[in-house]
Amino acid sequence: MEHKLSIYNSISRAKEKFIPVNSPNVGLYVCGPTVYGEPHLGHIRMALTYDILFRYLLYLGYKVRYVRNITDVGHLEEEHFGSGEDRIAKRAKLEQLEPMEIVQKYKNIFNDIFKKLNILPPSIEPLASGHIIEQQLMIKKIIDNGYGYTKNGSVYFDIEAYNKKHRYGRLSGRNIEDMLNNTRKLDGQEEKKNPLDFALWKKASPEHIMKWPSEWSEGFPGWHLECSAMSTKYLGKTFDIHGGGMDLLFPHHECEIAQSVAANGKSHVKYWIHNNMITIEGQKMAKSLNNFITLNELFTGTHEKLQKAYSPGTIRLFVLQAHYRSTLDFSNEALQASEKGLKRLMSAYEMLDKLKVANKSSFEIDSLIDACLGSLNDDLNTPIAISYIFDTVRIINNINDGKESISEIDLVKLKDFFKSVVIDILGLHPEKSLAGSDDMENRLMDVIIGIRNNARQNKDFSTSDMIRDKLVEIGINLKDTKDGTSWEKD
Repeated sequence: MEHKLSIYNSISRAKEKFIPVNSPNVGLYVCGPTVYGEPHLGHIRMALTYDILFRYLLYLGYKVRYVRNITDVGHLEEEHFGSGEDRIAKRAKLEQLEPMEIVQKYKNIFNDIFKKLNILPPSIEPLASGHIIEQQLMIKKIIDNGYGYTKNGSVYFDIEAYNKKHRYGRLSGRNIEDMLNNTRKLDGQEEKKNPLDFALWKKASPEHIMKWPSEWSEGFPGWHLECSAMSTKYLGKTFDIHGGGMDLLFPHHECEIAQSVAANGKSHVKYWIHNNMITIEGQKMAKSLNNFITLNELFTGTHEKLQKAYSPGTIRLFVLQAHYRSTLDFSNEALQASEKGLKRLMSAYEMLDKLKVANKSSFEIDSLIDACLGSLNDDLNTPIAISYIFDTVRIINNINDGKESISEIDLVKLKDFFKSVVIDILGLHPEKSLAGSDDMENRLMDVIIGIRNNARQNKDFSTSDMIRDKLVEIGINLKDTKDGTSWEKD
């Protein structure tokens, strides 16, 4: 299968032509959320990036196995240094629930939000706690191959031994000497041969809630280990694409590479993809910084930084209007622009079935379609693709107004293009409000337009104009055409 898709590979720092390991099969692994709180915009940036990649690979005809994990153990508060309290366990104490109740509660919330945003479920969604045996077996391999050592019931990865044959820091471009100079003293560092050595297995303290038996101690796996073990189990020792947020590039993904090479003798991933962050007032949006906006707050407009509520489709378009490798800054203005853009887009989509055909088209549809798909082939450049889609929206409106013409063949192409790119790939579609009031709203507008039309037929233009002007005051615009009257919100 030959396609022109190129993706930016973080490890080579260049765009590369996408050639699967075993075409037409594609293995895609993405680091999913640690489920200890409600999802915020940052989580959605990650999920949407790989939703688009998943959808586009399917559109190109590949058979994709998409694995997105759930972290429910081992992700400690000091994630860069493997210390502090387990995030799940800490939340369990605060809410006075069992850790697995916390996991189930927030996993359900995440999946509900993903569904509202039209994010497709992965092929497999494994839990770290469900793969303790696989993680222990990988630790044994690492120790047997000379890259791990035990100390006081814990097991650490031996960076010095690894660096004699391989290079730790290849993905992030970091230098070992610089990292050593910048490593601060933390509890438990005295157990390590090298301050950069990271935990593969941690012996649990007596008060630690989440722990399992092992030959080394009663404890729990290191955070980095779960993705190495689960990606290998479901996708093999070498697979195509590993994705995640830019904040996971180091140390999480760097450690994943080291673990997989140490256990299996080779790097496990061909293409590394990293999405950038959503910022708010120039700062990364994150739970740890307490500057995040949850999706439920966006849906209801209840956060202090929000001027109003926003629909799932609006949020989806907002995120997709920036390239996944660039930062995306939150603003009400940008969300409101996306809201208007989505209405224009869906109005044009619904208008397609009403367009009248002519003998020939006044524009070149094939070049527009090729340019749009070309932008998606160019490292999933959704903002450029969307700009081409809005070019077609303008054309559709012009055809509807009689300013341009379209042939029957080109109309079929245009409909197929909208269905494939807007609906199937970008995942945008006509939506009902979360309050479920759209149907009533449409029925009320039908009644108002009917009253206005009667007034116009009776030459009662003062009443007709009064209805139109009053609607404008509340943000509803009427559009009169030879086919009838339509309406849209600002």
